[in-house]
Amino acid sequence: MHKFFISLILIYTLVGCTINRHNDNKPVINQESSSLTGNNKAPEFSLTSTNGKEIKLSNYKGKIVILDFWATWCGPCRKGIPDLIELQREFDKDLVVIGISLDAETKKNVIPFMQKIGINYPVVYGTFEVTKLYGGVGGIPTSFVINKKGEIVDKHVGLVPKSQYSDLINKLLNKS
Repeated sequence: MHKFFISLILIYTLVGCTINRHNDNKPVINQESSSLTGNNKAPEFSLTSTNGKEIKLSNYKGKIVILDFWATWCGPCRKGIPDLIELQREFDKDLVVIGISLDAETKKNVIPFMQKIGINYPVVYGTFEVTKLYGGVGGIPTSFVINKKGEIVDKHVGLVPKSQYSDLINKLLNKS
């Protein structure tokens, strides 16, 4: 029985959290990964950042964008953020990571968490409308990689290794 719980915790940590929690507040595990081809225009949005400014996706046209849907209460989200911080630092001129916080009941935790972990990219407060625009984000972390033309070229539900992002970013930069 002990091994079962350790396995369950390991899977939960490596895969992801769902946004819709059961009544017992235990997350449901969900993972999906897909590579998308061009002509998948990323939906435009305008969301309020943690510093009160409006951020639009179109402000970053000409850059590679990683949209990261996450929440402070999601273990896999928290585990993946240091990689996103490093990617933002490494590809600063060509990349912007935008964290889309889905903290509804825990919104007050977002800024202290950002400060504690040292997030170096913009974080906005997500809305139901934006999750719907991006296909009804059902599990987090969920990330979308958007090329310089504003097209979604990759989507992941679950934790993504930094090397996978780096490889795709380098591939997209070589095509530019």
